[in-house]
Amino acid sequence: MAKSIKPSRGRRPSGKASRAAKEASGPKAAAGAKKALRKGFSAPRKSAVAAPRVVAKRAAASARPAHSPSRPPYRPPRAGNGRMGAAAGREAGLNTSAVKWVYAFGGGKAEGGSGMRDLLGGKGANLAEMANLGLPVPPGFTITTEVCGYFYSRDKTYPKELKGEVETALAEVGRIAGGKIFGDATNPLLVSVRSGARASMPGMMDTVLNLGLNDLTVEALAQNAGDRRFAYDSYRRFIAMYANVVLGIDHHVFEEILDEHKDVNGYRLDTDLDADDWAAIVRSFKARIEKLRGAPFPQDPHAQLWGAIGAVFGSWMNQRAITYRRLHAIPESWGTAVNVQAMVFGNMGDTSATGVAFTRNPSTGEKRLYGEFLVNAQGEDVVAGIRTPQEITEAARQEAGSDKPSLERAMPAAFVELTQICARLEKHYRDMQDLEFTVEQGKLWMLQTRAGKRTAKAALRIAVELAGEGLIGRSDAVARVDPAALDQLLHPTIDPNADRRIIASGLPASPGAASGEIVFSSDEAELMKTQGRKVILVRVETSPEDIHGMHAAEGILTTRGGMTSHAAVVARGMGKPCVSGAGAIRVDYATATLSAAGTTLRKGDIITIDGSTGQVLAGKVAMLEPALSGEFSTLMGWADKVRKLKVRANADTPNDARVAIRFGAEGIGLCRTEHMFFEEDRIRAVREMILADDEKSRRAALAKLLPMQRDDFIELFEIMGGLPVTIRLLDPPLHEFLPHTEKEIAEVAAAMNADPKKLADRSRELQEFNPMLGFRGCRLAIAYPEIAEMQGRAIFEAAVAAGIATGKPVVPEVMVPLIATKMEFDLVKARIDAMAKAVAQETGQTLDYQVGTMIELPRAALKAGEIAETAEFFSFGTNDLTQTTFGISRDDAASFLGTYTGLGIFPTDPFVSIDRDGVGELVQIAAERGRKTRRDLKLGICGEHGGDPASVKFCHEIGLDYVSCSPFRVPIARLAAAQAALGKGAASTA
Repeated sequence: MAKSIKPSRGRRPSGKASRAAKEASGPKAAAGAKKALRKGFSAPRKSAVAAPRVVAKRAAASARPAHSPSRPPYRPPRAGNGRMGAAAGREAGLNTSAVKWVYAFGGGKAEGGSGMRDLLGGKGANLAEMANLGLPVPPGFTITTEVCGYFYSRDKTYPKELKGEVETALAEVGRIAGGKIFGDATNPLLVSVRSGARASMPGMMDTVLNLGLNDLTVEALAQNAGDRRFAYDSYRRFIAMYANVVLGIDHHVFEEILDEHKDVNGYRLDTDLDADDWAAIVRSFKARIEKLRGAPFPQDPHAQLWGAIGAVFGSWMNQRAITYRRLHAIPESWGTAVNVQAMVFGNMGDTSATGVAFTRNPSTGEKRLYGEFLVNAQGEDVVAGIRTPQEITEAARQEAGSDKPSLERAMPAAFVELTQICARLEKHYRDMQDLEFTVEQGKLWMLQTRAGKRTAKAALRIAVELAGEGLIGRSDAVARVDPAALDQLLHPTIDPNADRRIIASGLPASPGAASGEIVFSSDEAELMKTQGRKVILVRVETSPEDIHGMHAAEGILTTRGGMTSHAAVVARGMGKPCVSGAGAIRVDYATATLSAAGTTLRKGDIITIDGSTGQVLAGKVAMLEPALSGEFSTLMGWADKVRKLKVRANADTPNDARVAIRFGAEGIGLCRTEHMFFEEDRIRAVREMILADDEKSRRAALAKLLPMQRDDFIELFEIMGGLPVTIRLLDPPLHEFLPHTEKEIAEVAAAMNADPKKLADRSRELQEFNPMLGFRGCRLAIAYPEIAEMQGRAIFEAAVAAGIATGKPVVPEVMVPLIATKMEFDLVKARIDAMAKAVAQETGQTLDYQVGTMIELPRAALKAGEIAETAEFFSFGTNDLTQTTFGISRDDAASFLGTYTGLGIFPTDPFVSIDRDGVGELVQIAAERGRKTRRDLKLGICGEHGGDPASVKFCHEIGLDYVSCSPFRVPIARLAAAQAALGKGAASTA
């Protein structure tokens, strides 16, 4: 209970993956890749042949983070610990011959369904579900994630039963597809081979299309289709893709051959080439491959198939997939499935097309069909940005001002069927869907559906509107929005009154605005981020290899690509502003310049991009704080009704407090008083206090600080209007406050009327080898009790003044930092109580207040039962508790934390998401022991973990009363607390 003292009376889909696979006729192809590697077609990065990311023992080695030790072998989960248990069972020597490794779909039925994501991956599960719904899905089969577990735990080999299951499924696919036979020279079945993890990882892993083509089957395809151009176009695509993904040959090798052919013949677009051109290109591709690898392009379709399957499994451990998993907290142990599906062709002429559609706008959430398509193309063309895509609906075409026909006009029957399927799938899945489709000679085929990635703004609108439409309940709506994604809503936008020097315009691919220095490579972006510089990543087009640079950049600008390009999709998922398809810009990587509208800018020049309008502006432009939508308020209102945890903010300044209130904070959980002293006039007074060598001099310096502290506290209390405010007593690491230069020492000496040489000597005496564990926290207040007295007086005088001014009683919570023993706490508490009593007597006002402590040392956590005898609340300072538990300095850990998380020693950065097993257990012990002593002990957390959704969930589970985080993360914590109350799992923001 608070004490009451009365006065006394009297805070690119396939990418450029590299693989080496030996041509073989069965599952041993992957293992045989070791021999392929020995043939010596690895080369420096700039060469024609990329260093192969081999489907063999050395595959994992190529997936190491830069400058880190070798990754350990793939770690399959223990039996019974996840959906890959069958593979783990093999490790235990169990008989698993009865396990099913392949699940078929097609012909209006499937062996799987949407509830089997863990086993079939998201793509496989949804293909099966669409087949069961009777939708037009090309037949195929899924090789389960358990095979991936087996693959990595058994030296890149496969279960002995797999080959037979694949051959059986392949024959059934051919039957459903019209009696086609895989590898047949007269009626060949062609397939695609795609990845499919249980969590969507767009573009991070590998895909091969048109597999099964060779010098014989291409002629059969030409004859059966009556279109030799189409057949050779498909063959050249297959060769380039297979050579890149499986044989480890860089894609640019084939782009150069094609560009040279077009230049020589005066062609501008790929569609200008005829059958003879594509046949010539095929011959050139094959000749280059044989020259580079010393062996001809594989002609055996079965060898091609197993090479592609191995490459897809191998791509689970490529660097971009590893990076994506780390950024999105996807466990490595999940693995990927492989989907093999009969090909349907969007490149069979003007009655064929391929596209991507969303059932609602993924940027705004507006309920209308959204997407793009290309006539006479395959799926890779849409996302690669090689051709400018066309709009699906006529309304979108008119808004874009395009002169190319929409799908609605060009293929009306397919459009009507697509809109009907979109509506059906959204209703079935009760969520906005992202779909891939192909129209083959007028017939629509569905290739994928999944929950569409969306901006936070769209997620809020979609969730609220789906609830309003009765498709989901309010609790479902609350659970649908990723709390960490709310951060997107809190980024600045361009001030409408600011001067805009527009140099180009592109597509508004991801909302928000950002300014920064121009960089042209992802490596540069990452490097400059570590230097504290803000950058805009400028690329002709991005690919999955740019994932690290996109993460480091403030925003992304590309000159190619549409609204569903790689850059657009990834940026939206990251919450980064993005302008894509800015075709008026010319990028020259060699000279590190971009040119547009007569302006040439160089690397390091500042630009601003507006992802909401598609504008690119020269220089830095004024920004505005974001305005939160009505859907935000609605959803947060629903969240607040179900959460149990209170949410406070870490706030040290009046502006922090105002932002906190605006975002729904229910008090201040941490006010760090030392942060109030960094202004020049104040830091001098603090230095005087620290450097004083007697009590009289310290009290003189403290007398200067008292009115400053009191005025600060009055303003905070008035802003918070009676809400709880926890004020931590002074806890300055001395190195942050000691004067370091002769000028600074001279200024302090003049203010103290002291000898500069004497002060310099005193400053050297106070230098510490390890300030984190030095003379700070309660140690200051015990050695110099006058410091606690001054702060206590400032707090209580401010509480009285603010209470009178607002008419709302202020109940301050005074927090003693860094205690290890009950005696330390009691000594400081006695000084606080004395000040409260004195102020009450002097003002004639009744003072209600609490005195508690920060639990930030392991000993304090273990002795919490004793400490709670006199402490009225605990606030867990998990920043320091993590440092002291691990013995790691947060300021110095960057040099090895990346290595530790990459190796799996730490699952996530423990300073971002709480270490449940160690630090978390200490918190739980302290909570239990403290409440055993004092049943009404108030418990909160005030470290950076207070804004991390996974940590918030942990706090809910162990019964804390509140979390406190930075003001801009308050909405994240509110939503995470609601989801924790609803039992929804949360991902770390690490």
